[in-house]
Amino acid sequence: MMGVVWSLLGILSGAFIAIQAPINSQLARGLGVPVAAAAFSFLSGAIVLGIISVAVVKLNDISLDWKAPAPWLFIAGGMLGGFYVTLSTILTPRIGAAALMAFLVAGQLLAGMLIDRVGFLGVAVREISLGRVAGAVLLLAGALLVRLY
Repeated sequence: MMGVVWSLLGILSGAFIAIQAPINSQLARGLGVPVAAAAFSFLSGAIVLGIISVAVVKLNDISLDWKAPAPWLFIAGGMLGGFYVTLSTILTPRIGAAALMAFLVAGQLLAGMLIDRVGFLGVAVREISLGRVAGAVLLLAGALLVRLY
Protein backbone atom coordinates (compact mmCIF):
# COMPACT_ATOMS: atom_id res chain seq x y z
CA MET A 1 0.00 0.00 0.00
CA MET A 2 2.76 2.47 0.90
CA GLY A 3 4.43 1.76 -2.45
CA VAL A 4 1.31 3.08 -4.19
CA VAL A 5 1.28 6.16 -1.94
CA TRP A 6 4.96 6.87 -2.64
CA SER A 7 4.37 6.42 -6.37
CA LEU A 8 1.43 8.83 -6.32
CA LEU A 9 3.49 11.36 -4.39
CA GLY A 10 6.20 10.99 -7.05
CA ILE A 11 3.63 11.72 -9.75
CA LEU A 12 2.39 14.74 -7.77
CA SER A 13 5.97 15.97 -7.42
CA GLY A 14 6.44 15.67 -11.18
CA ALA A 15 3.23 17.63 -11.71
CA PHE A 16 4.55 20.38 -9.44
CA ILE A 17 7.68 20.59 -11.60
CA ALA A 18 5.53 20.97 -14.72
CA ILE A 19 3.42 23.67 -13.06
CA GLN A 20 6.46 25.49 -11.64
CA ALA A 21 8.10 26.01 -15.05
CA PRO A 22 5.39 28.24 -16.59
CA ILE A 23 4.90 30.08 -13.29
CA ASN A 24 8.61 30.94 -13.18
CA SER A 25 8.57 31.83 -16.88
CA GLN A 26 5.71 34.25 -16.29
CA LEU A 27 7.60 35.72 -13.33
CA ALA A 28 10.67 36.11 -15.57
CA ARG A 29 8.57 37.86 -18.21
CA GLY A 30 7.29 40.26 -15.58
CA LEU A 31 10.70 40.91 -14.04
CA GLY A 32 12.54 40.93 -17.35
CA VAL A 33 15.36 38.65 -16.13
CA PRO A 34 15.04 34.84 -15.94
CA VAL A 35 17.81 34.49 -13.35
CA ALA A 36 15.99 36.93 -11.05
CA ALA A 37 12.83 34.84 -11.35
CA ALA A 38 14.80 31.71 -10.46
CA ALA A 39 16.37 33.52 -7.50
CA PHE A 40 12.99 34.61 -6.13
CA SER A 41 11.61 31.11 -6.66
CA PHE A 42 14.49 29.70 -4.64
CA LEU A 43 14.21 32.39 -1.99
CA SER A 44 10.52 31.72 -1.39
CA GLY A 45 11.16 27.97 -1.32
CA ALA A 46 14.05 28.41 1.11
CA ILE A 47 11.90 30.48 3.45
CA VAL A 48 9.08 27.92 3.43
CA LEU A 49 11.46 25.00 3.90
CA GLY A 50 13.30 26.85 6.67
CA ILE A 51 10.05 27.33 8.57
CA ILE A 52 9.08 23.68 8.08
CA SER A 53 12.56 22.52 9.17
CA VAL A 54 12.43 24.56 12.37
CA ALA A 55 8.98 23.15 13.12
CA VAL A 56 10.07 19.54 12.50
CA VAL A 57 13.20 19.97 14.64
CA LYS A 58 11.18 21.48 17.50
CA LEU A 59 8.28 19.01 17.29
CA ASN A 60 10.62 16.00 17.27
CA ASP A 61 13.01 17.48 19.85
CA ILE A 62 16.05 16.86 17.71
CA SER A 63 19.02 18.96 16.69
CA LEU A 64 20.71 19.30 13.34
CA ASP A 65 24.27 17.98 13.07
CA TRP A 66 25.81 20.73 10.95
CA LYS A 67 29.25 19.09 11.02
CA ALA A 68 28.18 15.67 9.68
CA PRO A 69 27.69 16.40 5.96
CA ALA A 70 30.64 17.25 3.73
CA PRO A 71 30.79 21.05 3.25
CA TRP A 72 30.30 20.85 -0.52
CA LEU A 73 26.91 19.16 0.00
CA PHE A 74 25.57 22.40 1.49
CA ILE A 75 26.08 24.12 -1.85
CA ALA A 76 25.87 21.44 -4.55
CA GLY A 77 22.17 20.63 -4.39
CA GLY A 78 21.12 24.27 -4.37
CA MET A 79 23.50 25.09 -7.19
CA LEU A 80 22.14 22.28 -9.36
CA GLY A 81 18.59 23.29 -8.49
CA GLY A 82 19.41 26.87 -9.42
CA PHE A 83 20.59 25.80 -12.84
CA TYR A 84 17.48 23.64 -13.30
CA VAL A 85 15.06 26.41 -12.31
CA THR A 86 16.84 29.03 -14.42
CA LEU A 87 17.05 26.82 -17.51
CA SER A 88 13.43 25.66 -17.21
CA THR A 89 12.37 29.31 -16.81
CA ILE A 90 14.18 30.16 -20.05
CA LEU A 91 13.19 27.03 -22.01
CA THR A 92 9.45 26.79 -21.16
CA PRO A 93 8.31 29.67 -23.38
CA ARG A 94 10.67 28.54 -26.16
CA ILE A 95 9.95 24.81 -26.42
CA GLY A 96 6.77 24.42 -24.33
CA ALA A 97 6.09 22.77 -21.00
CA ALA A 98 5.46 19.28 -22.42
CA ALA A 99 8.70 19.17 -24.40
CA LEU A 100 10.65 20.54 -21.45
CA MET A 101 9.21 17.89 -19.13
CA ALA A 102 9.99 15.16 -21.68
CA PHE A 103 13.61 16.27 -21.96
CA LEU A 104 13.89 16.67 -18.17
CA VAL A 105 12.74 13.10 -17.64
CA ALA A 106 15.10 11.84 -20.36
CA GLY A 107 18.00 13.73 -18.77
CA GLN A 108 17.07 12.43 -15.33
CA LEU A 109 16.98 8.85 -16.61
CA LEU A 110 20.35 9.13 -18.37
CA ALA A 111 21.97 10.73 -15.32
CA GLY A 112 20.25 8.21 -13.04
CA MET A 113 21.66 5.32 -15.05
CA LEU A 114 25.16 6.76 -14.73
CA ILE A 115 24.68 7.42 -11.01
CA ASP A 116 23.50 3.82 -10.54
CA ARG A 117 26.39 2.45 -12.59
CA VAL A 118 29.12 4.14 -10.54
CA GLY A 119 27.33 4.08 -7.17
CA PHE A 120 27.61 7.89 -6.79
CA LEU A 121 27.37 8.99 -3.14
CA GLY A 122 26.45 5.54 -1.86
CA VAL A 123 23.66 4.74 -4.32
CA ALA A 124 23.36 0.99 -4.88
CA VAL A 125 25.35 -0.06 -7.95
CA ARG A 126 23.23 -1.30 -10.84
CA GLU A 127 24.62 -2.37 -14.17
CA ILE A 128 23.59 -0.72 -17.42
CA SER A 129 21.69 -3.48 -19.18
CA LEU A 130 20.35 -3.75 -22.69
CA GLY A 131 16.84 -3.22 -21.32
CA ARG A 132 17.87 -0.02 -19.53
CA VAL A 133 19.58 1.30 -22.66
CA ALA A 134 16.51 0.43 -24.76
CA GLY A 135 14.27 2.23 -22.24
CA ALA A 136 16.48 5.31 -22.33
CA VAL A 137 16.55 5.34 -26.14
CA LEU A 138 12.76 5.01 -26.27
CA LEU A 139 12.33 7.78 -23.71
CA LEU A 140 14.67 10.06 -25.64
CA ALA A 141 12.82 9.24 -28.88
CA GLY A 142 9.55 10.08 -27.13
CA ALA A 143 10.97 13.39 -25.94
CA LEU A 144 12.02 14.23 -29.49
CA LEU A 145 8.54 13.33 -30.79
CA VAL A 146 6.91 15.56 -28.16
CA ARG A 147 9.21 18.42 -29.15
CA LEU A 148 9.06 18.06 -32.91
CA TYR A 149 5.43 17.00 -33.57
